[in-house]
Amino acid sequence: MSIDHLKIKTLGDLKASGYRSKNIKDELRDNLREQIKNGEDSFEGVWGYENSVIPQLERAILSRHNINLLGLRGQAKTRLARLMVHLLDEWIPVVKGSEINDDPLRPMSRFAVQLIEDKGNETPIIWLHRNERFSEKLATPDVTVADLIGDVDPIKAANLKLSYADDRVIHFGMIPRANRCIFVINELPDLQARIQVALFNILEEGDIQIRGFKLRMPLDIQFVFTANPEDYTNRGSIVTPLKDRIGSQILTHYPESIEIARKITEQEAHLDDRQSRTVYVPDMAKDLLEQIGFEARNSEYVDAKSGVSARTSITAYENLLSTAERRALQTGSETTMVRLSDFMGVIPAITGKIELVYEGEQEGADSVAEILVDDAVKSLFPNYFPAINKLEKKDAITPYDELVTWFFQGEGFELLDDFTDEEYKRALDSIPALNQLVKEFQPDFPKEDVYFLKELVLWGLVSHKKLSKSRFSEGYQFKDLYGSFISGL
Repeated sequence: MSIDHLKIKTLGDLKASGYRSKNIKDELRDNLREQIKNGEDSFEGVWGYENSVIPQLERAILSRHNINLLGLRGQAKTRLARLMVHLLDEWIPVVKGSEINDDPLRPMSRFAVQLIEDKGNETPIIWLHRNERFSEKLATPDVTVADLIGDVDPIKAANLKLSYADDRVIHFGMIPRANRCIFVINELPDLQARIQVALFNILEEGDIQIRGFKLRMPLDIQFVFTANPEDYTNRGSIVTPLKDRIGSQILTHYPESIEIARKITEQEAHLDDRQSRTVYVPDMAKDLLEQIGFEARNSEYVDAKSGVSARTSITAYENLLSTAERRALQTGSETTMVRLSDFMGVIPAITGKIELVYEGEQEGADSVAEILVDDAVKSLFPNYFPAINKLEKKDAITPYDELVTWFFQGEGFELLDDFTDEEYKRALDSIPALNQLVKEFQPDFPKEDVYFLKELVLWGLVSHKKLSKSRFSEGYQFKDLYGSFISGL
């Protein structure tokens, strides 16, 4: 129903407008119905959930359920909850001065009921925008019942000269103050069991029990909880009676393809405009970056139960561009391109985001991050060049023999960190066998990306034990795996 909320300032105006109250779950349901009918995207900007999570979430909203989003970190659980705000009506009327957003047509608090009795149709109202109807609380072990539900306020009792038998001495907690709002409790298992128990009546009966007061207040709240899978965490669990009162539990997941992961990273990365103008990022570099996350989720060194957040790729992408940007600033270049060697700049973004198992701790976080980069190179390599088999006949001829021979006969090959783009290109162009290999297998590869591809060949041969790679203070050196040893003899 469309009304001009700016002209409606009293209860009498509201009644005259024909406004009808609606509870929050019906608001969400009615507006979602319209969006589905019109073919609109209800959860814009959330990628990879179109055929899995979002249909389940829409069914839960249509069913008027409280919702638990269950999944590992970095799976857009909180983002989904925040996007539900867009399914609310744009404006709702509230009794002016009410602590709990009282509906003027359905007042609950003693304050609102008394005010309407005193002033009748002259009761002042204000309008609350949907962006203000979202409350969020991170569940931590120190959260108390007073924080969430309320407590007796002795200062209020003293100031108003009230007896403790008077319910006006109550100071309402976060949940009553979120009346007619979406209320999110993140990481629900971290909430102490006795605090979870305090939510039972609010979810089911609408009772508020505070220090001997039992108030019948049918709070109008859309609850959304988020949690890690119960058996994945040692921190706590959701008590069974509370789970029983949550209408729908929806499992989230990580992106299932490189393309979806890229969309998320490009959307979420915070880049400076100057950075975007300065640094060119080959498509293959974006694929390689996302592949690192996929490798981490399957790595024997990384704790799969903890998960690998999508934030890993986002912060790694920001680091990758910053690495290239820093080089451009140092060399005085106006523009530069991302190089595969720049991926060493993303290691700090990886080490801070992954939980290691015992074997990973033994390797060391930095070493594990480097292994993940090498594994990502190894996984992408066959998409562009013939696969290198682990076991080959002794005299088998491979497309890489000529390139490996070039390294065997030479003194090695260096790519320095502070090479300008011209020096970088000149260095890679100086290897005839590498140029021939790329020309043979990727003749139509985009010209601006071909140098990243050439570097991928070198890193790929290293990951398949055909060449060796060593890091020194100024850059990388590539050598034949055995040549330097034999020549030393």
